[in-house]
Amino acid sequence: MARNSVLGKILRIVGIFLMGITAAFTLMGGAGTTCVALAAEKFGEKMALLAPFQWLYILFVLVTLAVGVMGVRAVILLIKGRPNAYRFTIITLALGILVGVIHMAVSRSLRGSSMPVDGVVYMTVLTLVVFLIFRIPAIWQAVNFEKPSPDPDLPKNAAAITLLFASLLTLTVQVWAGPTHMFDGVNYADAWHTQLTLLGWSLGLLGVLLWFASPLKKLFRKITVSRQETDRTTA
Repeated sequence: MARNSVLGKILRIVGIFLMGITAAFTLMGGAGTTCVALAAEKFGEKMALLAPFQWLYILFVLVTLAVGVMGVRAVILLIKGRPNAYRFTIITLALGILVGVIHMAVSRSLRGSSMPVDGVVYMTVLTLVVFLIFRIPAIWQAVNFEKPSPDPDLPKNAAAITLLFASLLTLTVQVWAGPTHMFDGVNYADAWHTQLTLLGWSLGLLGVLLWFASPLKKLFRKITVSRQETDRTTA
């Protein structure tokens, strides 16, 4: 498979997108666990069972957020095509699965359920499987995340798509995460409505700016060249 083939470009975008969404899910999962870690008794009888293990859930929050930050760094490395991008990504995904599985096991043993951690773990597993498939020689020749993309616009477009989807996830978190965050009739997925709304729109704006950055630069360059040619002609 050629390095600059259409399929290779698509697979590269898919990889960056999946890693970006996994990082977003991980960060939101870590932040979401904060409520239970600090005040488990406020979220019903089942969550109250976690109160004696507050220290452990605070540890889950800190470690999960750290893995989420590693995920963001992995995305940046993948976009830039740095030599250690693939290895760092695999390590980050493996750590995410390890922490997530332990979190799931503890929650299931204490309160009989581990949602919504399960969704984050399943997403991380899916991303890891895809990246392992990328290592197949014929596919790796086309995607090779450890070298800069031959197409300079591809990484920016991949980042823009990821940011736009992350924006959508953030702005609609109260909808898709609501069923697993409903306690006593209150949707706690919407507890940080203002903060998440600001974050969601910020991510969306950044995604739009990235998407149109290259076309705008080309347009301004053409205008500048045209003006210079006009000035030379009139001179």
